[in-house]
Amino acid sequence: MTATLHIAAACLFDERGHLLLVRKRNTRFFMLPGGKREAGEDALAALGRELFEELELCLAADALHALGQFQAAAANEADTWLQADIYRASLPHPVQPAAELEELRWLALDAPLPDDLAPLLRDQVLPALQRLPGNPHTR
Repeated sequence: MTATLHIAAACLFDERGHLLLVRKRNTRFFMLPGGKREAGEDALAALGRELFEELELCLAADALHALGQFQAAAANEADTWLQADIYRASLPHPVQPAAELEELRWLALDAPLPDDLAPLLRDQVLPALQRLPGNPHTR
């Protein structure tokens, strides 16, 4: 049986327009910061909680702009499907990994894609960002 996880994640851009990717401890794939929604939690509340836990980052809800809802196979959990609410925002300051994060990476959207990107990011989110008019990290 396939499980479905409801998650919220963010495309966070630095001043150069590079996308922040994270890798959780004991995993191979890089993905967007964010995570699972808790019972009764809406996507923005979950994202705010996850960004604080993972990056010690506090973003106001009006700093986050909806990119869309996407579905894909989970990168690190067998027989699991993701239903993801994805947002985008500019990072107000540098961040460091916290909680379960082991590594951060910056991705230039015009660079060749590495082979260690999570399916949701590679197959759904990056194409959606490329379809946006202008720079994806602007409002």
